[in-house]
Amino acid sequence: MHIVREPDDTIGDDSPPEQVVAWMLDRFAGRELVITTSFGMEGCALIDMVAAHGRPVRVIYLDTMFLFPETYRLRDRVAERYPHLVFENRGTSLTPDEQERLFGPELWRRDPDACCRLRKVEPMRAALAGVDVWVTGLTRSQSAARSALQVVAWDWQYQLVKVNPLATWTRAQVYDYVRRRGAPYNVLHERGYPSIGCTHCTLPVPGNELGEYSREGRWTGEHKTECGLHRITPRVRITS
Repeated sequence: MHIVREPDDTIGDDSPPEQVVAWMLDRFAGRELVITTSFGMEGCALIDMVAAHGRPVRVIYLDTMFLFPETYRLRDRVAERYPHLVFENRGTSLTPDEQERLFGPELWRRDPDACCRLRKVEPMRAALAGVDVWVTGLTRSQSAARSALQVVAWDWQYQLVKVNPLATWTRAQVYDYVRRRGAPYNVLHERGYPSIGCTHCTLPVPGNELGEYSREGRWTGEHKTECGLHRITPRVRITS
């Protein structure tokens, strides 16, 4: 798949993520472009790449009110390291107590899809309203569901352009990047958490190494590997 703007300006699967980031910042200059992150290692690498260009890009995150203390501390470190980026919490205003009153105790255990919808999917839909370009740290190697991920695609769920600069990278490549750059990342990765979400639905994976990615620690015991934010569309050729 190739995305063409001019005859001498082409990116595709063989383009390094840094090149994709530079291309998108130029190609979509003047458009409403945002990064979203849950402060996993891929998101931290992506933020560092974008920050290197010195532009005041918006970085949206969803405080579900069930994040790990380590995640909140990382958020503060990242915001301090990249002061020219604009970090915005667009999480729900529904408190855990209100959720329990309305839907009963431990909704995440009884109906994890409903909990994700309330605390992630609906807030993200509101956060992306009016956005032209959505930039994520997703990679194809993260799961079978993401194996068809494109570097650039039209997202039908949110009706915008979605850019995934790290699409072709593995966790090992991401880890190599953050080490070389000295970029902050979540210390939970060093404690066996390859993927980090809410406290109730995330567990460490025994034997997991820093350069390995797995979804095994998410929603353990459930037939669920995604929160519903991302619906991967088949690969197509996009020319502009």
